[in-house]
Amino acid sequence: MTTKVSHPLDGESMIGDITTERLIDFVYGESALLDEARWDDWLNLFAADGIYWMPLTPGQQDARLQTSLLHEDKLLLKIRIERLNGQRTFSQQPASRCHHLLQTPRVQAIDHGAGRYRLRTAFHYVETRRDEQTLYAGWFTHELAREGAHLFIKLKRVDLVNSDAAFGNLQLFM
Repeated sequence: MTTKVSHPLDGESMIGDITTERLIDFVYGESALLDEARWDDWLNLFAADGIYWMPLTPGQQDARLQTSLLHEDKLLLKIRIERLNGQRTFSQQPASRCHHLLQTPRVQAIDHGAGRYRLRTAFHYVETRRDEQTLYAGWFTHELAREGAHLFIKLKRVDLVNSDAAFGNLQLFM
């Protein structure tokens, strides 16, 4: 028996020709999965070697030799999702919620031959739990790769306007 592996954004990200509209829809769809707390579906948007990176300093270029707020591969993201879903994760009872407000993503690079694409998106992000609400603002950079009929995230970079500020716990994913 063959099991069909579905892509979290099937219907939205099935690829024929990659158009600017399809790339923009991917970024909107990715944020919608986070807002809906569909963590496993969101994780499945990442390529096997995908990275989620939140630099510590404005303009930071090196994630390995400089400290970052977050620099996580797919395994670490999976562990964070397991924690969010855990029954004994008391910091998530009740669960945190989030909302993304995005400007229209700007396509910065298209390389159809290599199947690589880059977009930059200004955002406001709100994370809330009980009576606390925290607002973050910044820019997402999505580096996407075409694999077969789908797009996957090779890198999601989150540059916060105030990345060098002192933060409390970041519970969810921006």
